[in-house]
Amino acid sequence: MKQIMFRSKRKNKTNKFVKILSLLTIFFCYSSLVLAVSPNLQTPSPVIYLADNLDEERNLGYCLDTRGRGFSERMHAHSCKPRGGDVQFVYKRESLQIRSATFDGKCVIVLGEVAAGSRFGLVDCTSKDKLQSFDYDEATLEFRSSANKTLCISVGKESRRAGPFMARYLRLSICQSTKPKYKQWVILEK
Repeated sequence: MKQIMFRSKRKNKTNKFVKILSLLTIFFCYSSLVLAVSPNLQTPSPVIYLADNLDEERNLGYCLDTRGRGFSERMHAHSCKPRGGDVQFVYKRESLQIRSATFDGKCVIVLGEVAAGSRFGLVDCTSKDKLQSFDYDEATLEFRSSANKTLCISVGKESRRAGPFMARYLRLSICQSTKPKYKQWVILEK
């Protein structure tokens, strides 16, 4: 009888150990999937960049950017350039506009209809244009369209080569169904 009880106690201890080990394994695997890796930002301020480095190979992060070199009316997310330039933007809380710090008087605008999948451009700033108006939530780090607060600025899931850098599409997406790593932006002003 004592031998049976001894085996039973040993089995219970083994089961507890296995359960604890399993829970720890699940916790560490899950937490590594959830935790964002911040970029090693080298771009001078002002700059608006994605909180998660995602897959940016040089750990530069992704910034709002005009497509191509210099001024362009089209926007995307691009590796944050160490020298700044066309990746430098500032958020004006008074007007709710995202303004270029490099190209005077130019603001980010939703191109066409305010809908999931809409792209962004860079045009002359107009203070009363809802297509140029974005609410920034410091708690969630989201930029939401003032015209439709269920939509926020996000990057695409896939990256692509952009010369020596990397780029992603920049789109409006449904905030509720977009993973935080694709829609959380940090504003660096100083």
